[in-house]
Amino acid sequence: MSSRLDPGSTVFYRLIIDGESLGFFNGCEGLASTVEIEQRQEGGNNGFVWQLPSRVSHSNIRLTRPLTPETSKVAAWVSSLATGIKRPTAQIAALRADGSEVAQWGLLDVLPVSWTGPTLDASNPAVATEVLEIAHHGFTD
Repeated sequence: MSSRLDPGSTVFYRLIIDGESLGFFNGCEGLASTVEIEQRQEGGNNGFVWQLPSRVSHSNIRLTRPLTPETSKVAAWVSSLATGIKRPTAQIAALRADGSEVAQWGLLDVLPVSWTGPTLDASNPAVATEVLEIAHHGFTD
């Protein structure tokens, strides 16, 4: 009997920017693309409308996690925009609990859009979390 892995059971996500790991995240949303469609009616053919693809847009990706030692790497990457914009490539990998990879997405021309650090309130103890939002120009291998 073969030991098949469940392809959809992901637990955490790894983010790598130009070969440097920014750590593991427990939430990832926004891996999506949308193709705009233009409709063109063909003259003399009343029963058919052409559906033509035009522009492809990609949504921003939001990664969330509790604070980790890699938090300083994320803050440094966002702060580096002050010295000039560099659009690196990135990889996001969905991982199982044992660390094996379910899937990976390559991202082109990545740019940090926002970073939100934790709310620190001693009167209301909770897990300190951070949120990183990134934009990109498309997917690659």
